[in-house]
Amino acid sequence: MRLLIVEDEREFAETLRKGLLAEGFTVNMAHTGPDGLWAATEHDYDVIVLDIMLPGFSGYELLKRLRAAQKWTPVLMLTAKDGEYDEADAFDLGADDYLSKPFSFVVLIARLRALLRRGAPARPTVLSSGDLRLDPAARTVYRGQKRIDLTAREFGLLEFLLRRAGSALSKNEILTHVWDAHYDGDENVVEVYVGYLRRKIDTPFGTHTIETVRGVGYRLSVS
Repeated sequence: MRLLIVEDEREFAETLRKGLLAEGFTVNMAHTGPDGLWAATEHDYDVIVLDIMLPGFSGYELLKRLRAAQKWTPVLMLTAKDGEYDEADAFDLGADDYLSKPFSFVVLIARLRALLRRGAPARPTVLSSGDLRLDPAARTVYRGQKRIDLTAREFGLLEFLLRRAGSALSKNEILTHVWDAHYDGDENVVEVYVGYLRRKIDTPFGTHTIETVRGVGYRLSVS
């Protein structure tokens, strides 16, 4: 689940980023209206968290331009204001939800999960390959009738592989979508987590869902 946070208060944005990473989201950030618009139109995100008060131009203007460009990514508006007219303006321009600062992080996560559930209509509610099933909204994974417990990072990796089942994915591509966009550590961390996943979703069941593609990376088999 890939998010874009457009927020000019950098310390607050960084706090959000760290909390969302811990919940298994992949997070990119922008701090001005123009930078946010560029990121939102040049890349695909599951949800955009958008502050109203931004330098360059406002979150209202960003949202207006985004919808004019036929980009329908779900948008959750954030603002320090709490007036009903601000909320109405946000919805009139095409926002999908609205949250006033200060807010509970638990509530933010719940709102994001709700947007993900009703997000892109082309995205299946439950991702599957054979008898392996992952429910992004419920955060559950099953092999047949057996539930498999995964860490947030393992879950994010499996979800990304399932969404692109049958495609060979490089380690760098996996890092970009599953780890933080600013991650600059050893790319072999992908190999480590693929190993963790295999020991949970394959080894106990005698299956070989995640394939190694020599010279490229990994592929989740389609079955």
